[in-house]
Amino acid sequence: MTARDDFDPLAPQREAAFFYGLFLRGHDVDTLRQDIDVPRSMIDKWMKARDFEVSFRENLHRVYTYRKQVLAIFDGLILNEQNRVRLQ
Repeated sequence: MTARDDFDPLAPQREAAFFYGLFLRGHDVDTLRQDIDVPRSMIDKWMKARDFEVSFRENLHRVYTYRKQVLAIFDGLILNEQNRVRLQ
């Protein structure tokens, strides 16, 4: 996630499409989900760190939200792929 992504509403879709491409090339879906996701326990640990400034904590929260968006889009693409295969 870069500063440009804050202004690019399609950034999460592009990143999810990147991971979806890896899935189509044979990468394990669960491994890809782990690569995309930031576990809630990790963000909680980061938020409790006393040496992080408020602005940095806000950035961490934005990154967490962004990663969850990417994961949701990726999961939607995977679900669509699984449904499409069944219809054929």
